[in-house]
Amino acid sequence: MDDSTSRISPRKQTLDEAYNPPANYLEITVTNPITRGEGRLRFTEYKVSLRTNLPVFKVREVSVCRRYSDFKWLRDELERSVQIYLPPLPGKSIFKQIPFVNQDDGIFEVEFIEKRRENLEVFINSVCAHPLVQNERCLHMFLSEPELDKKNYVPGRI
Repeated sequence: MDDSTSRISPRKQTLDEAYNPPANYLEITVTNPITRGEGRLRFTEYKVSLRTNLPVFKVREVSVCRRYSDFKWLRDELERSVQIYLPPLPGKSIFKQIPFVNQDDGIFEVEFIEKRRENLEVFINSVCAHPLVQNERCLHMFLSEPELDKKNYVPGRI
């Protein structure tokens, strides 16, 4: 075997390279579900936290509170503006919305909220991993604005 076809042996990684933060990172977590309101006005809010060093994002670390309907709004806006496959949101669970059927707390049960939180985190991370989505104004609003102003939102790119 001649030198042109021999395998290239990778160089060893230094300790500094192994333990330094990655060159580019985007971490989004959905945590701390809190149910607010009473009766028909009850809803669950989730804390959405962003940590990144990507240049497209103005802020490096931020946390906001979002409801399921905010995630739905984000998906609808992205579907309108970016022509890529978007993963589905976790379902609305019609049977869970009628608490008296199963004699439980419906969509406000701890297990249901935790499962939805996990699925929302998977959704937002898979959506944000796409470079076309990272430039959308609706994503930046969703991740960094304390209050979503959906009525005055104008679609566009950052």
